[in-house]
Amino acid sequence: EVQLVESGGGLVQPGGSLRLSCVVSGFTFDDYAIGWFRLAPGMDLEGVSCISEADDGSTYYQDSLRGHFATFRDDDKNTVYLYIDSLKPEDTAVYYCAADDNGNSQSQYGGDFDYWGQGTRVTVSS
Repeated sequence: EVQLVESGGGLVQPGGSLRLSCVVSGFTFDDYAIGWFRLAPGMDLEGVSCISEADDGSTYYQDSLRGHFATFRDDDKNTVYLYIDSLKPEDTAVYYCAADDNGNSQSQYGGDFDYWGQGTRVTVSS
């Protein structure tokens, strides 16, 4: 059974930071690119980042979010992380990880991804 399980969300004050985790099982993690997306209230799904397969590990970010987010993969733990710093209220969203069987994917388009997690909610508020 394919599973992507996100965790690490919560309530955080503006200016704070978070580390989100995405633990993957049920497919060959090393061969997949993993993306992070977010869905804010009243907004469309937005691509945040993508990290390519284990042999490459290249990272790609939405231009407007570059420097504010960082993604890493730990292939020994089948886990991808998304670090977010300098959080702002507009970062409030449900954050999803997703897997693309195109291991070299740089996609920020959700339709390119094959498997999705259930999401973890991030609320930035004082």
